[in-house]
Amino acid sequence: MNDKGLDEQGCIAREGSLGRIPREFRPVVAAARDRLTDVFGARMTSAYLYGSIPRGTARVGRSDLDLLLVLREEPTEADRTDARTLDEALDKEFAQIDGGGTLLVSRAQLLSDLERYDLGWFVACLCTPLLGEDLAEYLPRYRPDSLLARETNGDLALLLPRWRERIAGAADTEEARRPLVRFMSRRLVRTGFTLVMPRWNGWTSDLREMAEAFGAYYPEQAAQMREAAVLGYEPVGDLAVLRSYVDGLGPWLAEEYARVHGVKAPRP
Repeated sequence: MNDKGLDEQGCIAREGSLGRIPREFRPVVAAARDRLTDVFGARMTSAYLYGSIPRGTARVGRSDLDLLLVLREEPTEADRTDARTLDEALDKEFAQIDGGGTLLVSRAQLLSDLERYDLGWFVACLCTPLLGEDLAEYLPRYRPDSLLARETNGDLALLLPRWRERIAGAADTEEARRPLVRFMSRRLVRTGFTLVMPRWNGWTSDLREMAEAFGAYYPEQAAQMREAAVLGYEPVGDLAVLRSYVDGLGPWLAEEYARVHGVKAPRP
């Protein structure tokens, strides 16, 4: 793998592995593995880790546990309730993590043509196999091209109205706004990075590196993107930041993204 996350063929190399999990987080992962089997059993075909823990960059007491669970059938509300209960139990038991979330998808959805360059790419390149079959075997190799950029993050314009609703509905406290700043900062930085990804010709999951790559092509927005990268790691619950995202950087980025790469294929 080169220093831009590509293999010898110029495809995005899979990031993360079980061998990179920091020692402090191994008991958390072991518990998650056992409980996923207990809770979901035969309903589950595959389970994956993603995020900072399998990349080896997790910080004790600051990083969350990110899981993706692939079910044989479409997830039900009961499945989602079971996943939330599992997440809450792990968060309560292990001080090493600061929350967590389990995404649920069906095998058919993951391997569908519509998701090949979004959810499929996510599993093949950003997820580390934890349990069951590795569905990356059924997916293509991915290059950092405009098609991948469009299908991964070409939906920001659709998200912005929902973000405004979430901001308006949040309690008027720093504590309530902090998770929104973290989430929206990360999404904007990643979108900014994939905007320039084909020109940069590589992949990274480091927010600061993403912001630097973006800033090389859009110097006028570079400072704001660098600040978003910082807030993605160390968020503050500042309403002014959230408003700047949905009224300034976000709309500009959505328009530029559509101009450069087009709009993501509609989902049902």
